[in-house]
Amino acid sequence: MHIVISEFMDAPAVDLLRRDFDVRFEPDLVDRRADLLKALDGADALIVRNRTRVDGEMLAAGRGLKAVGRLGVGLDNIDVVACRDRGIHVLPATGANARAVAEYVVTSALVLMRGVYHDSLAVAQGAWPRPAMSNGREVHGRTLGIVGFGGIGRLTARLARGLDMQVVAHDPMLADDDPAWRESGVTPVPLIELLARSDAVTLHIPLTEGTRNLFDASRIAAMKDGAVLINTARGGIVDEAALAQALRAGKLGGAAVDVFADEPLRAGSPLADAPRLILTPHVAGLSMEANTRVSDMVAQRVAEVLKSGNQHAHPAA
Repeated sequence: MHIVISEFMDAPAVDLLRRDFDVRFEPDLVDRRADLLKALDGADALIVRNRTRVDGEMLAAGRGLKAVGRLGVGLDNIDVVACRDRGIHVLPATGANARAVAEYVVTSALVLMRGVYHDSLAVAQGAWPRPAMSNGREVHGRTLGIVGFGGIGRLTARLARGLDMQVVAHDPMLADDDPAWRESGVTPVPLIELLARSDAVTLHIPLTEGTRNLFDASRIAAMKDGAVLINTARGGIVDEAALAQALRAGKLGGAAVDVFADEPLRAGSPLADAPRLILTPHVAGLSMEANTRVSDMVAQRVAEVLKSGNQHAHPAA
């Protein structure tokens, strides 16, 4: 059986797959669409990250596909319905990068609220902005608002509570009597209340038509003055122009953005020169440890489907 891997995957996991399968591993194949389509002829499985668009054209080229492994958790780059209709198993690495994302979120909240880590160059050049940098905020007793209370949101809550933060969350998919609330000690609240109460807001929801531009100018305006916003979920959930304007106007105390409507960030983006802003290239879920966990999990799940003849897994699981 033949497996095509179109983006980066941890080498030991690739080697593990090569023990039982014929593997074509080319991390830059994602950037050579025509070559990727040709490579799928006769392939039994495809493994991708977030840049490979698994759409109708690709599924038509891979007529023999039995599984699509996703080195991550978001599925907006995969036509899940089309895969299900074709009996193709979609296999994300659910939970494998949760720790990396949760640590990114908490670190960003600490950095943004303290506000003293952006002027190293000025200090090195002889400036001494001590008065201006003496009023940073501690997170102790502050409120973290989590939008989306799945696995990553719950782990983020646990880390934040370890710093003695108060935590509230909003997730319309969870009933108010769901055991997750009691077990985590987190209070479920309506979104508008979360925005008004939270000193830091972090997003952990998928990009859908219902969440696109969820954080537009009006919702950002509803946030607490001086609050910080952290988006590690998906670009498109936050209106980037509205966020930049809120930062320039001093409405928000800062923001950390790891995901963008266009990736890489397009030239002339309103975020390019916004103040008190941390920009990272979609890496919140990437770390040495997370890369290993994600790759190992996807390799194992793909191998199980191919070896089982699809008898013990569910398409688009």
